Formats: sequence, C-alpha cells, structure tokens
Amino acid sequence: MLPGMPDNPYMLWDIFCRVIDNFGDIGVCWRLAADLAGRGHGVRLWVDDGAALRWMAPGAVEGKWANVQVLDWRQSHDSHFLAQAQLAPADVWIEGFGCNIAPEFIAARARSISGNGINGINGIQKPVWINLEYLSAEGYVERAHGLPSPVQSGEAQGWTKYFYYPGFTKRTGGLLREPDMAQRQADFAHADQRRAWLARHGITWQGERLVALFCYEPAALPYLLTQWASDTKPTRLLVTSGRSSMAIRTALMQQNSLQPSWNVRGQLSISYLPCLTQDDFDQLLWLCDLNFVRGEDSLVRALWAGKPLVWQIYPQDDGAHRHKLDAFLDMLQADDSLRAWHQAWNQTGTDALTFPDYTGWAHTVQAARARMLQMDDLLTQLERFVAKKR
Repeated sequence: MLPGMPDNPYMLWDIFCRVIDNFGDIGVCWRLAADLAGRGHGVRLWVDDGAALRWMAPGAVEGKWANVQVLDWRQSHDSHFLAQAQLAPADVWIEGFGCNIAPEFIAARARSISGNGINGINGIQKPVWINLEYLSAEGYVERAHGLPSPVQSGEAQGWTKYFYYPGFTKRTGGLLREPDMAQRQADFAHADQRRAWLARHGITWQGERLVALFCYEPAALPYLLTQWASDTKPTRLLVTSGRSSMAIRTALMQQNSLQPSWNVRGQLSISYLPCLTQDDFDQLLWLCDLNFVRGEDSLVRALWAGKPLVWQIYPQDDGAHRHKLDAFLDMLQADDSLRAWHQAWNQTGTDALTFPDYTGWAHTVQAARARMLQMDDLLTQLERFVAKKR
C-alpha cells in the first residue's frame, strides 16, 4: 500500500459495466477497478464487451492484473452459473452509469440472506449498493449525491441503493485520482521523457507545438487546421485512433479539395496514434501543449494534466448537453476566449475561433486543478461512504 493511502479493511467489489459507445463507460469503470485493486481491495468487473480492455489495459481480460477479475456480463444473468461457481459474496455492488444488475444475480444474493435481517447464513450481509452516476458540474449533483433509493420490487425489495455522483465540489463524490498520480506526472515532466514517448510511437519531435486530438466530428475542425497551417509556430497534431482519425481524414479531404495549397509551408504536421493504454493516454495529455478531449474520462484526465484544454461534450437530442457544458465552464471560471472556443467546438459556428490563448487557458486549468486537489479523490470518498453504510 502506498504512503498516505487510507488504511481501510479489504472489501470485495462487484462493478457492472455496459459498453454503450466510445469506450467512456468501460474507461471509467476500469480506472475505478484498477484503483481499488491498487489499494488492496478485490474486484470483479462484469462487462458485456471487454474488447476495449485488450488495448486499454493489456492483460486484464486474461486475468493478469492482481486483485481484478474480468467476467462476462452474460454470466451474471445465469443463475446456474452463479450456483455452480459459488461466488464469494461481494461487500459492494457498483452499477456503472445506471446500468441494471441482472435480476438473477440479485436474486442469488437475496436468497442467501435469511429473512429481512442484516446478517444471513454464514454471516453474509447485504451489499452496499451504489449507482455510480455521470459526471456533471450542474447544481443538482450536490443535491442528489448520496441520496438513498429504496428498492420497490423483486427479491431485493426493501434493500437500498445509493446515488453516487462524481463532481467538482466538496459536496459531491469527487474525481478519480490515483494516489501516485502526481508523482508519476512529475516524473514524466522532463523533455527527455516526452521525446522517448513520442519516439516509442514513431514520432521525431523537433520542438514544435504538440496538440492532442481526441474528438467526435466537430464542424469547426477544418477551420482549425487552416489556422495552425497559417501560424508562425509549427504544430504537430497527435490524433488518437478511431473517430478522431476518421474526422481528421474527412477534414483533410475537404480542405484539399477546396484549397490544395492550404498547408504549403508545412506548418502543420499530423501523426496518427494507435489505440493507447490508459497510462499512455495520460502521458499523451501530460506532454502536449493543448489537449482536445471528449466525453467524461478524458476530461478528468485533461484537468489533472493541467494543460490548456477544449472539451467536446457528448451531444444529446434534447440539447441538455449545452447546460452541462455551461456549468462546466462556470466551474472552470473560463474567460470569454475559452468559452467562445467551447461554444464553437461544440456547435456549428467557427467565427469565434481565434488563435488559442495558451498561457491564459493554462492558468485557468491549473487553478481548477489546484482546487480539485484540495478535495479527497473519488475512491477515498467512496470507501468512506461505503464504510458508513455497512
């Protein structure tokens, strides 16, 4: 156990995760599982599609991570499997982002507890049941964090699950942050470490500005490329695999067809990255001068990186994402320039895009990072929350 970590007794945690799209759900759930294991707990991660873990956390699916067992979500629906496997009862259940635990899994546990008492046969207790919610800076998070939700039907009727909200204030559940993160980040700060990371990914760094791109398909992307091509300082764009790479290739085709000489001076260079492990992704954000991120997990990691950032929020049909974005910018205490960039990057307009204010944005993000570091991290708070409910 690392110095400064809470001395909490061992617990066994079941984490349930449905992979919806874009790997955000499995990314957060894996970070939570790995952090729990690193603090000495046992974890069973039930996931319906573990394919992303093969590059995100190599060896996880094969059982090579100490204290973490990755299990097929479908098995949690199979009461015969549960009976035959004789699974040890977990102390904590985590429903990742409102996914529902299989009724068969709940029933198997409920039947092992006699009557309505706290302790059943062999001292088996009800698990502390947590619904881990999505991250938001909106005001309702403080009001809803930690609220109980009585189970109204089924074999667990009368049990209670609790809403647990990550967040940016001391009245929320905090943010995922490993105990050794700051030290690992400090160890990586030297320029030689940056060059070594880039060389490992086939990139020779000549001192140009480094920009990480992890995005969906922002309409402003072609406009941004032409800005960097006309800048006096060379820029190397490090493009993550998947939708980001496809978005860049589409934007390049568009620019080349409209204005073939748009990057004639070669001020903009583009490098395509493979699928990155979570450690490699964190280091990508640490080494870059500007980070474009999307979703939830990468936003938190960009905050910890302390570098200028632009966040692309996942769009919702009812437009609710705009309120979520505004709340985040309020929390960040973003100036007009940073707000304008976020509005343009998340909508269809490009008129507000000027050259980024790297220095001003860095100060803003670093100030927010400092405020977040004054709070206990999510898992430290979650351990404390669970201990009170047992």
